Amino acid sequence: MKLYAKTISNTLPDWATTVTKSADLFEVEINDEHPNFQSLLEQLATEIEPGTIGVKAEDLCSRLGIEMSNPSLQQLLEQAQTLISLIATHPHYEQLLETGYQPDLNIADAQTALTYLQWELDRNREPSA
Repeated sequence: MKLYAKTISNTLPDWATTVTKSADLFEVEINDEHPNFQSLLEQLATEIEPGTIGVKAEDLCSRLGIEMSNPSLQQLLEQAQTLISLIATHPHYEQLLETGYQPDLNIADAQTALTYLQWELDRNREPSA
């Protein structure tokens, strides 16, 4: 599991590792199978909504001393476009297509949806006439 944070504490638990650092973002890899992490999840478990037990990201981040990144929609869109491009050219994905994988919706559909979203964001950025 990965978390993306603006800030992190100087000392992370042994089940959390900083993967990448940039000026405004830390990528933290969590070994979610580590017993100490599982124990923490049990401590933080709460009823999120009636009948649903889970852990709130805010509680987990608070315990870790992490301030979560809250990227803009534009940043998320750029990341999604990059990921979809990587998926489209990934050898395993290409192998699936070669062996007959034919989804109802495909990578091109996802790229088109993101393009439409980009157009809408661009349109809303333009000053009103």
